[in-house]
Amino acid sequence: MPNSDASAKDRSTIRTLLRLWPYVRPVRTRLGAAAVVAIIASCTGLVFPLVLKWMVDGPVADRDVAGVWFGALLLLLLGVAEALLFGLRRWLVARPLASVEASMRADLFRHLQRLPVAFHDRWASGQLLSRGTTDLMLLRMFLAFPMTFLLVNSVTIVVGVIILLGQDFTLGLVLLAPVVPMVIACAYYEGRYATAARRAQDQVGDLTTVVEESVLGIRIIKGFGRHRSQARAFRELSHTLRGTELAKARILAAIWAVIVTLPETAIGAALVLGTVRVADGGLSAGTLVAFLSTALALRWPVESIGFLLAMTQESATATERYFEVMDAEPEDGAVAAATAGGPADSGAEDGLRFHGVEFRYPDAPPGAPPVLDRIDLHIRPGETMALVGATGSGKTTLTALVPRLHEVTGGRITLDGEDIAAMDRDRLRTLVAVAFEEPTLFSASVGENVLMGAVDSAGDADLARALDVAQAGFAHALPQGTGTQVGEQGLSLSGGQRQRLALARAVVGRPRFLVLDDPLSALDVHTEALVEAALRRVLADTTALIVAHRPSTVQLADRVALLSGGRVTAVGTHQELLRDNAEYAWLMSGADMPHAAEEAAR
Repeated sequence: MPNSDASAKDRSTIRTLLRLWPYVRPVRTRLGAAAVVAIIASCTGLVFPLVLKWMVDGPVADRDVAGVWFGALLLLLLGVAEALLFGLRRWLVARPLASVEASMRADLFRHLQRLPVAFHDRWASGQLLSRGTTDLMLLRMFLAFPMTFLLVNSVTIVVGVIILLGQDFTLGLVLLAPVVPMVIACAYYEGRYATAARRAQDQVGDLTTVVEESVLGIRIIKGFGRHRSQARAFRELSHTLRGTELAKARILAAIWAVIVTLPETAIGAALVLGTVRVADGGLSAGTLVAFLSTALALRWPVESIGFLLAMTQESATATERYFEVMDAEPEDGAVAAATAGGPADSGAEDGLRFHGVEFRYPDAPPGAPPVLDRIDLHIRPGETMALVGATGSGKTTLTALVPRLHEVTGGRITLDGEDIAAMDRDRLRTLVAVAFEEPTLFSASVGENVLMGAVDSAGDADLARALDVAQAGFAHALPQGTGTQVGEQGLSLSGGQRQRLALARAVVGRPRFLVLDDPLSALDVHTEALVEAALRRVLADTTALIVAHRPSTVQLADRVALLSGGRVTAVGTHQELLRDNAEYAWLMSGADMPHAAEEAAR
């Protein structure tokens, strides 16, 4: 994530907010009409002082009762008209702004689905959630109020100043005296407020992350009695956010103090000067009443400037945070470039090949060794290969490269001779199915979770077959069978049940290539044996790469590849590697590695 303070200083508020134009453009007609209606309504309020001037200098001075009643009726009609116009403005903006917010939120969600896994690895989920909720709410409020009323109030102030100068030029100059110091003060405080606003919104994201992690990890928190430490972390972040909000409040209070004090002082000076002139006969009472009424009518447009500018700064920050995510390069960008010339001719079936594959994470420090280094591996068509290695050897990373959850940084991977980098991701992921060691289930039914791995036309027969392969018959015994909602993260099920449903999801679409990351680690010995027996039938018809830690899983494979230090150091059958490779024998035995075997593995 970029440095919030630096970005707040370097950006232009107007330039940032102009990025909202593509979303605003479809509703610009109604928003423009709403602004015009609001200007008319606001300027209607400036007619009141003119009517008062006529009443004071005319019917009141002449003791014309009928004229006074006529003036009162005129004021009443003006008030009703102003209220109706402001009501019309609110009606005009309500629906368009709701559609703008919905459109931005939908675009953000779609874009998040297209961003690479590396992006999600770097960003805290709370930061992304706050951009899709709090920030978009701020933008809707900005479009509804500050954006319109900065224009409306500016026009009202200009028209009001013209009226003031027309009524009495000298008193008008007195009221204009605070303009220059107010502009200087607003410019000074604007940058400070922008920095504080950005810091506060980032801290809201951090706080959201803590809340989300505490909810999702409630079993760990309770199991280890860590509720006090989590509460302490939340309290500290809340205290930090409170301090930032108080800093914002102090800056806003200073702006308000300047914007309110200077105009009020000018109005007081104009009142004194005007009263003296009325007493001397140099100014009519009606003109003074109209002048002061106009000045008081301009109080809200002037005093609201601080509030509107503060909201504008917060909205610019929210816009910046929103587009930080939207500007991230999606996966589809690389696909479009790669497929511009069309896919390569794959020819005959060649299985899954790794050609000198290298990989290092995007945020790895310069000069750091690659996680995977010059991987050459060939999994023949219809063959099952087990991938074995110590913790941290790069097994999971290697399997993530096949469905392009990460992009290789060197070499290439081919499926039946076709470079996966030149394949459309949707097509690639219909050919390759994956099951991860940590199964993820969604807040949906058992059937919906499993059928996520199949084409839309898959039905009950496919579901039943997949559940049978994964030995997940328990799903039929649930309260609503396969229609039972599993709840958030599937935590209403055991670890073994979740893993079996994830395996069923991987095989339900009958993929040509299957990548399994230790898919049986949470199963008991007896269930594992049943799953393996059923899985053999599936593996007979597919090309598979399986990360394995136990001999029972390895025996599903035709051959085994040993991964050590990011490189494939041996390939052979299970028995061959047991006989000829000390490191492999040690990994399969689970015993302490003897010195001689350790030396042989080097």
